[in-house]
Amino acid sequence: MSYTFPPSPQVSKAEPGAVYTVASGDLRPAANVKCWPTQAKLEDDLSRAVTGLGYSVVRAHPVDSEKGHGFIDSQRAGIEIFKHIPPDAPLIVVEAVWQYSHHVLPGLRTHRGPILVVANWAGEFPGLVGLLNLTGSMTKAGVDYSALWSKEFTDEWALDKLEDWLGNGRITHDASHVRDLPALDGTSEEVELGRALAVQLRDEKAIIGVFDEGCMGMYNAIFDDELLNPLGIYKERLSQSALVAEMNRVTDDEAAAARTWLDEAGLIFHFGQDEKTDLTPAQVHSQMKMYIAALRISDDFGLDAVGIQYQQGLKDTVPASDLAEGLLNNVARPPAFSRDGSRELFAGRPLPHFNEVDEGVAVDALVTNRVWTAMGLDPATTLHDIRWGEEYDGEFVWVFEISGSVPASHNGGYDKTYSMRQPPMFFPLGGGTLSGCSKPGQIVWSRVFIMGGELHVDIGRGHVADLPAAETRRRLDATDPQWPIMHAVLHGVSRNQLMGRHRANHAQVVYAPDGATADKALTAKAALFDALGLHVHLCGDVAL
Repeated sequence: MSYTFPPSPQVSKAEPGAVYTVASGDLRPAANVKCWPTQAKLEDDLSRAVTGLGYSVVRAHPVDSEKGHGFIDSQRAGIEIFKHIPPDAPLIVVEAVWQYSHHVLPGLRTHRGPILVVANWAGEFPGLVGLLNLTGSMTKAGVDYSALWSKEFTDEWALDKLEDWLGNGRITHDASHVRDLPALDGTSEEVELGRALAVQLRDEKAIIGVFDEGCMGMYNAIFDDELLNPLGIYKERLSQSALVAEMNRVTDDEAAAARTWLDEAGLIFHFGQDEKTDLTPAQVHSQMKMYIAALRISDDFGLDAVGIQYQQGLKDTVPASDLAEGLLNNVARPPAFSRDGSRELFAGRPLPHFNEVDEGVAVDALVTNRVWTAMGLDPATTLHDIRWGEEYDGEFVWVFEISGSVPASHNGGYDKTYSMRQPPMFFPLGGGTLSGCSKPGQIVWSRVFIMGGELHVDIGRGHVADLPAAETRRRLDATDPQWPIMHAVLHGVSRNQLMGRHRANHAQVVYAPDGATADKALTAKAALFDALGLHVHLCGDVAL
């Protein structure tokens, strides 16, 4: 008997002193083309730094002149490219953009050489968000890596770190701000509350509705049932085609009533005439139908939280989901009724929405909602991208920004909130945001993530700074001016500490009326997570 053996991959040996680079990109061609000049500049800056330290740079895949960019833009492309990268070579993943982690994860899982993920310190495109997504995904996958960020790779700190990696294949960042949760005082009222809520969640169970898991390319955002079910959390897997079908059943009068409610509440819509570039009433009308449809489906399945994964597929079908998402997260919102009109759905309370179907956010939002509600606090919560930041008046102020799904109460109300058309490169059919500048105040921030096959949570305190209007405008113009912004200051956590430790592109935030109440709510939340069996890590200045 004869056998046909597959050919061995034609992998060349690594060139002596060479560092190989790859660039993971978006799945959306328009975004890749738009962002390519910024990516090219980052690669030039990094190459200059690497060669200046005595090494050469080999780009592992060419720029495609027909496509107009040099990104790896699909999982298949990534697999084919990694076949020709020497498996023991030093490898740098260079990111100035949002990227889909599964484009490169297959190759990174089997690469044996040292891996470094780098990003430019800039707000224009979400390169830092892309880096945190990829490193969070690699943490979940158990892939060893280092990470580095710099404005132009000319500063001493970045060059010293880069030289460390080139010399020994590893960068170590300061993590002295992180400590494990100490033994809790069982007689504390907040600890008792957290533990009681944990027992309730395990005993009574909760369902999170997941619309099209994983289609934003966030491997780190997919939490297996085996991790969620012991917490008492179960998934209802839903199709976004069902969401569109339900939207088609919502009447025009129902959608118009929701829009009228927002107008009367003071929400400002920035309308124009051109569907391709402007926000139009028709787009908002569709978004109102999505809002009502999401509530009806959530009612059908008895959901405790819901996540819409707007991109691939839905982006080519209906306008953006963000306006609906932000409404769901707010206590005050347009009333929506059952199909027969007999019941108001989720009346007087938010239905927690986890943007982009980030299931770490789902766990966090569900827990936050229950703790804050039990304490009589406003439970409106949201995720934000850790987008960028700079010092202002002696303290580092982060730009936390997300694509428009922030609850209006975070901005101070609907009369301090506005809606703009989503950027065409990400949202071809438009749709409005729910935007504004987050009000000054005390916050608790956190992130649930997977490391070593187990659930962890980082949790800390912070406040939202009150920056002058001109500085807010500058920061918006340096990022995505259509999106809501939070001027976040994290207590006892520096810029590089957060970047070196954080295991996701998203952070969860929730307000408290004052610092003392925020400390109590954090204590209850930490106790709940601890009672559920998560590894709880306190970050920065935290008073239990």
